[in-house]
Amino acid sequence: MDSGWRYRVASVAGVVVLTAVAVALVNNATIQSIATTIPILSRLPTDPPTGPEFTIEVLVTIAVVVSVFLPLYKPRPRRILDAIALAQKRVLVAALVLATIGYFDYSYKLPRLTVVLVTPLLLVALPAWFVWIRKRPSANGERTIVVGDDLRVIEEVASEVDGTLLGYLCPTSVITTVERTGAIADGGTNGSGLERLGGLSRIEDVLVEYDIDTVVLAFEHADRAEFFGALDACYEYGVDAKVHRNHADSVLTASGGVGTLVDVEIEPWDIQDYILKRAFDIAFASAGLVVLSPVILGIVVAIKMDDGGSILYRQDRTAVFGETFSIYKFRSMIENAEDETGVKISDEDAGGVDPRVTSVGRVLRQTHLDEIPQLWSILRGDMSVVGPRPERPELDSDIRTGVVDWQKRWFVKPGLTGPAQVNHVTGKEPGEKLRYDLEYVRDQSFSYDMKLVSRQVWSVIIDIIMAYRRS
Repeated sequence: MDSGWRYRVASVAGVVVLTAVAVALVNNATIQSIATTIPILSRLPTDPPTGPEFTIEVLVTIAVVVSVFLPLYKPRPRRILDAIALAQKRVLVAALVLATIGYFDYSYKLPRLTVVLVTPLLLVALPAWFVWIRKRPSANGERTIVVGDDLRVIEEVASEVDGTLLGYLCPTSVITTVERTGAIADGGTNGSGLERLGGLSRIEDVLVEYDIDTVVLAFEHADRAEFFGALDACYEYGVDAKVHRNHADSVLTASGGVGTLVDVEIEPWDIQDYILKRAFDIAFASAGLVVLSPVILGIVVAIKMDDGGSILYRQDRTAVFGETFSIYKFRSMIENAEDETGVKISDEDAGGVDPRVTSVGRVLRQTHLDEIPQLWSILRGDMSVVGPRPERPELDSDIRTGVVDWQKRWFVKPGLTGPAQVNHVTGKEPGEKLRYDLEYVRDQSFSYDMKLVSRQVWSVIIDIIMAYRRS
């Protein structure tokens, strides 16, 4: 089966057709009557829908299954056992979603017998389809390119690549400083005969045009702008990434890696866990903004009465792969507080008194109510409820130069709270903060998120009570 768009069309079409056929089969009255002779199914009613109800049932099932199978539409080389395991896992998730729809929504629910009967059919049919059309690994291995800014490092890692190495991407400015033979524009070769496919700006085009499976990063320094920009492109296009072992401190690496090149764990969350986490983020942020609306109004009035200044304060924070985004907080300091002091960690983080904090701001900080506007950042998808607390880029740059492994925090979406916040560790203790953040990166799960949220909510309640007593 050809890769690229043909594979995507075939995979989606197969899921649609096989799902529709499976639903049609299990809604046959004869098949349902035979199925109910099984003792465990005998209590389920045999009421196959007809007409518009049947059409809705088919469309709902197709929509759910097609959505759940989204990761499998990428043309990636897979072994037969991998293709079967991945497809069956998605079928089980789809069955759970369909059962949930039936529990909460009568209009679009599937009869219980339909869900029970269609699941084993899809557990066989869909894995078989993905095995049939799967993109076979080529005889020479995966299709790989090297992306970097140092020809010496590029040649070094190129010798370690297994499989088909198609070429490399490197800035033109680097090429012009090296003695070479032959002309290089968007193409050409280096000293080892490896073809240059273009500059770093072409990485997304090359990933699609050459249907790349793996990118090997070969930068002299693991800098934020280029190194993590390449990782971001790999993440967006579902491409595996490897780095030289010397850069392992800058990335989240898969366990058990040996050799010169190590695998990068670009996406720690599985798709269904990610969907569950995102759904919780939306529900939590929406409910928080609604429930806290009277508190928000009170804070607005208090800030205006205190000094008449602006209500919100905007800050840039570091996000996934070193990108930046803007967050808003209720202003807790005097206007333009950093004009003289510059960007620095507040003295309050070390247990001191920050003279820049207003009287209202002190209460907001003690009760964490100044963080309420960040619920909007969670709704937008810039942040999550739980994750490593995002630092300001200026402070982030200072910290990561002195703390090994700091960039590994960038492989998880930043959060409103996390292990460091729950344990009252601030940016004044970057090493301790990193220890807690990496603990979350390693052990993250939805149940762990719920545990941290519960502890943080309880901590906020205690802080509010203590602030009320002090007042």
